Amino acid sequence: MNTSLLKLARSAAASLGFIAALSVLGSGAQAATNPAFQVQASGQGQPMILIPGLSSPGEVWKDTVAHYDRHYRCYVLTLAGFAGTPATDGPLLQQAEQQLMQLIASEKMDKPIIVGHSMGGFLAMQTAADHPDKIGKLIIVDTMPALGATQMPSMTEAQLKEMAAPMRDKILESSPAALEAKFRGTASTMISKPEDIERIVGWSMKSDQKTIANSMYEMLSTDLRDKIGQIKSPTLVLGTWIAYKQYMPRSTAESTFKLQYAKLPGVKIELSDTSRHFIMYDDPQWMLARMDEFLK
Repeated sequence: MNTSLLKLARSAAASLGFIAALSVLGSGAQAATNPAFQVQASGQGQPMILIPGLSSPGEVWKDTVAHYDRHYRCYVLTLAGFAGTPATDGPLLQQAEQQLMQLIASEKMDKPIIVGHSMGGFLAMQTAADHPDKIGKLIIVDTMPALGATQMPSMTEAQLKEMAAPMRDKILESSPAALEAKFRGTASTMISKPEDIERIVGWSMKSDQKTIANSMYEMLSTDLRDKIGQIKSPTLVLGTWIAYKQYMPRSTAESTFKLQYAKLPGVKIELSDTSRHFIMYDDPQWMLARMDEFLK
């Protein structure tokens, strides 16, 4: 079964996300640059924080921001070490969560909306669970609270760490040529258009190899399935399954999402029947329509 979704976990390890050192544009606000991420702010209105996935820059949210920044103050993060940005020492997700809360406080945000893709969605859930009274609505784009446990739901966090360690080590030991081949193979399962595949591979190759390996390990070795029960935010989860159609029917993917999010009160889960992992590129209209409805 969940061979496909475990494959997604491994994919996330090797080549998700988006990157780019982003400076503040648009409204002329002052850029907030932190060791664990850089941020670009634009627009006016209710605050919305957008977090990309593994080895991706904030650029991945470009069209999403264009849709929302007339009515929302959009803060787009690019995590350290991805797509050519300077890396930081220590656990990236832990540091990013701490600095995200500092950003929320310094900008005087009142319960900001957080939108996260893949690893960015994982960070969003972790932050909302740790600070349930500080975060507004959550939109989680194609990730799960325990990606490493999609194939074996009974896996403990100790077992997740044991599984994730060799994956981390393999990335650390890989040559640039081997990494590029892995990134390209993974990207071809996660997005449809050739030009988008090339974009994602380029971001991955510009990312810090150690940061990819360690942040992948940090995500895959952590189990949030119980912790998400602390989240008070209304939550929309947008998932995909079509890339793994040869391995499982839609009903199996839907059951896996429901099982992983079982302890999150009132979560709304919707699956795309047309797009792969990068929904914002494969079917942006489907994604935006569901986000619009949820944010009303």
